[in-house]
Amino acid sequence: MNDVLSTFSLQGRVALVTGASRGIGRALAEALAGAGARVLLAGRDTSALTEVHAAIAGAGGHCAVIPMDVADSASRAAAFAAIEAQEGQLDILINNAGIEQVKPSAELDEATWDRIVDTNLKGAFFCAQAAMKLMPNGGSIVNLCSLTSEVGVPGAVPYGASKSGLAGMTRALATEWAPLGVRVNGIGPGYFHTDLTDVFYQDADWCERMRGKIPLGRFGDLRDLAGSVVFLCSPAAAYITGQVLYVDGGYLASI
Repeated sequence: MNDVLSTFSLQGRVALVTGASRGIGRALAEALAGAGARVLLAGRDTSALTEVHAAIAGAGGHCAVIPMDVADSASRAAAFAAIEAQEGQLDILINNAGIEQVKPSAELDEATWDRIVDTNLKGAFFCAQAAMKLMPNGGSIVNLCSLTSEVGVPGAVPYGASKSGLAGMTRALATEWAPLGVRVNGIGPGYFHTDLTDVFYQDADWCERMRGKIPLGRFGDLRDLAGSVVFLCSPAAAYITGQVLYVDGGYLASI
């Protein structure tokens, strides 16, 4: 039994988590640190990242703050140069950074489209590309997909397009980078209340309707994501690549 449990350990691994300052990104960073990884906390809000750093360090974890805007090429380049200089290599990348703006498609402007897609899809790709080059001995990349990778949501067209693209990117990179020992998978969270999704949860009728569509009868707790990210990044998932694991309480299975 101990041999099985040891395959879930991330001791000695270096993990980069984008969008780590709050919500899902913070939860994933804390999970990886709890499994033994040294976690690099990336994001635009350095003051919020400092708070996450303090929480992880206070719990006995190892982490560092890396300022980065994934949608900005110069910011990405500077961040990965700093990672290479400080760490030498990476073992894990969690492509979590993402934004959303709910707006009817007929009113959608090009600037909003570009801002969402450049962050959620383009930024994720170029972070993956840069991370792969720092994984000479192989590694694990996990992209944060979404239920909108599979189903349409009114008012979230650019977000859904970016997340559908992210699922396709996951499969394509998994097949291309498998010979390099780099596994690429995705996690598709179901309905989790975060800053990004707060606009929906302000509607009591929406909450009641959506909760009724989830077979497990509740919205996700951020702690529900911990096991999935640790598993996909660990040796326990050594033969898993190109998959998207939906952590959704059974939502997709029931529609």
